[in-house]
Amino acid sequence: MKRIITITVLNRPGVLNRITGLFTKRLYNIESITVGHTETEGVSRITFTVEVEDHKQVEQLTKQLNKQIHVLKVTDMTNQNVVARELALIKVNSPAASRLEIYGIIEPFRASVIDVGKESLVIQATGEPGKVEALIDLLKPYGIKEVARTGTTAFTRSSKRNTPEKATFIV
Repeated sequence: MKRIITITVLNRPGVLNRITGLFTKRLYNIESITVGHTETEGVSRITFTVEVEDHKQVEQLTKQLNKQIHVLKVTDMTNQNVVARELALIKVNSPAASRLEIYGIIEPFRASVIDVGKESLVIQATGEPGKVEALIDLLKPYGIKEVARTGTTAFTRSSKRNTPEKATFIV
């Protein structure tokens, strides 16, 4: 099962390496990772999307992360009502004849063209990871040259309502 885990850490050299090393030792595959400064100077927030087999593994992972030096807080936000976003840059083949079609495809996704070349467009898309994946799937027939994705970044919603088994992504 896929889990979204956030970790608030002191921004020190080697912290990210120690944390990802813990995932490696336990044979957990990190599907995505985002790191950035928080509103507090010297504190960073790391958001992992990780695949685990059961709740026992999640509990073990959370306990191990809490033991790490410089870790301030660990939160498994999977079963919470969250706002999740991802950024993707997609370079797609685009001869002049197909550009109008591509613009029609990206419009409902609120994506935008951020670079135009003779034979390609670079599209910027933000949203829930499933939405980004759906846009990429629709653009595949045109020929995708490159894709760069940031990974999931998430916050819990203001309301603390929990959902039964699956995270609720609000787009």
